Amino acid sequence: MSPPPQKAGLGKPKQGPEKKQITFFNSPGKPKEFTKKEQVDMFRGIGSMLRAQINTADALKYYTQGLQNKSIVDSLNAVREDINAGMNVHEAFRRTKRFSETIIGLIQAGSDAGQLHEAFRSLAARLTSELHFQKAIKKATVMPGVIIGVLTGAFVISQVKIVPQVEEMLTGVGQKPDGLTAISFKVSHFTQDTWWIFLLIVIGIAIAIVRSNKVRETILGIAMSRWRLFRLLIMSLRQMTFISTIRLLHSNGINLAKSIRVSANSVMGTPFYNELREAADKYEHSGVPLSTAFAKYTSVDSQVTHMLSIGEKSASLDSQLDMLTEMYEEDAENHMAAFAATVNFVVLLIAVGLIAAVFVGTFLPIFLMGPKMMQSGI
Repeated sequence: MSPPPQKAGLGKPKQGPEKKQITFFNSPGKPKEFTKKEQVDMFRGIGSMLRAQINTADALKYYTQGLQNKSIVDSLNAVREDINAGMNVHEAFRRTKRFSETIIGLIQAGSDAGQLHEAFRSLAARLTSELHFQKAIKKATVMPGVIIGVLTGAFVISQVKIVPQVEEMLTGVGQKPDGLTAISFKVSHFTQDTWWIFLLIVIGIAIAIVRSNKVRETILGIAMSRWRLFRLLIMSLRQMTFISTIRLLHSNGINLAKSIRVSANSVMGTPFYNELREAADKYEHSGVPLSTAFAKYTSVDSQVTHMLSIGEKSASLDSQLDMLTEMYEEDAENHMAAFAATVNFVVLLIAVGLIAAVFVGTFLPIFLMGPKMMQSGI
């Protein structure tokens, strides 16, 4: 016996409205995180409304009104819907997959401490500082790299295109190159035979650096071990990052062990990550003082452990963390200035060398062989 026919529209039980699925990419991969500049503007705007006693959902709603960036609007609307559905603020931000775990951890800490507006303010300040150092690093490395690349290209073109013409001209008048001229022509021959090999090697290295985190870490480790100034700069930036995070969390009422674990996310991918987590475990479960845990299980500077020890003994840990943050910010700025000056000087030397190589390789043979060519013409 066949079942009775169903009325139109009654084939399925009525369901609540489905939540709109936010699509960030046409590809199924992980959505791209927002840029630091976008996050700075976002956290400043939302934080200012939270300080004005506007609730989080309404602050997100007001911030997205009139905003031109559709991806930010979609993400924050999804966050607001999740918050209205009862989800924790940090989990709602995590679901967008647009923010790093460090930022999620700081939002969670601010929410747990009832200081979400302070967490957003601190995030904006911290990202602004990161942008400052990022611009300084690009200024010190990108432009010099472009200059060296252009001059290297000029050298290769001179050796492959111009010098062979000079050599052919000298051969045509029956003159045999000698001395520096012969050396210049040999360099040209070598460059003509191998320039494409060097180009492929450079392209391969660039691709490996971009695509492989392990290669980047290896190169960074070698540079830090060989160049003291570079090591001081990187260590200052890393220690400034996690110490400022610990200060933010601890000052908002988060216990030290949790503060250290969350701060480890800010230096993920570096040796400090595992070291900080181990120090937090030892401090929490073994009962060792914080300064001892840092001294035994991390590679931080001795100044850090010394000031942490003072903070524990004098019950002024927040003040010591503030002082350490300011100290490493100043150190990072000083090291950055010295790094930029050193890179600029090295680039100047390389540029002078390449210009000299182009001149010697191209024009010196003409100058040296000019008298012989005139004699042959006579």
